[in-house]
Amino acid sequence: MTALHAEWIKTRTLRSQIGALCAIPLTTVAFSALAGLDTEGADADPLFSAFFGVNFGQIAAIAFGTTALSSEFHGGALRVSLSAVPRRGRWFAAKLAMVALPVLLVGLATGLATAAMGSALLPTAPSAAESVRGALGCAVYLTLMALLAAGLTAVLRSGVATLSILIPLLLIVSFVVGDLSGNAADFLPDRAGQVVLHSTWDGILNAWTGLAVALLWVVAAVTAGAWRLHRRDA
Repeated sequence: MTALHAEWIKTRTLRSQIGALCAIPLTTVAFSALAGLDTEGADADPLFSAFFGVNFGQIAAIAFGTTALSSEFHGGALRVSLSAVPRRGRWFAAKLAMVALPVLLVGLATGLATAAMGSALLPTAPSAAESVRGALGCAVYLTLMALLAAGLTAVLRSGVATLSILIPLLLIVSFVVGDLSGNAADFLPDRAGQVVLHSTWDGILNAWTGLAVALLWVVAAVTAGAWRLHRRDA
């Protein structure tokens, strides 16, 4: 509990953390609203039209997860943290918890607001069951992206390097590869995780297996980050 409390204090006192957290609902809702005003193609997949802004909200979630870890690798902050919590595994678990919990709560509120707005704006609104699935999926997906960023930052020990990899991957590479590689691209973390935000999906994954694939990416990144943390001096 001491480790969790210490990480919570860091989270709520770092402006970059608070800014990234606030940006998640702002960007998601704003871009979803813009997508809702453009009704062309909305009938084909009303759920994804409602949650289109997640494509941009995930960047804020990634920034939140990245800054949570990258702040520890400047000015000897990690040494101070480990002097208070000498067991590196316990410290890393507390750090990841303080990445996941705020994003999960904010993501759930964001998902509910986005679903409500989609129902109001779209000419063909998602069904109630789809809206609930989308809201829950939005929260889980954003949390997974934040944790993926945190794990990768622990590996690279650099926020700049992490953002330089993840942002092009999510905004450019995934779409290009997706157009060229068929179903293979469905196993990229963002494409797999976002299946839950589609009313229909032609790929080989469904909503929950897609989230499971995204979770596997997170587990790999976090495991590699934990290994790196134990192998490298603070």
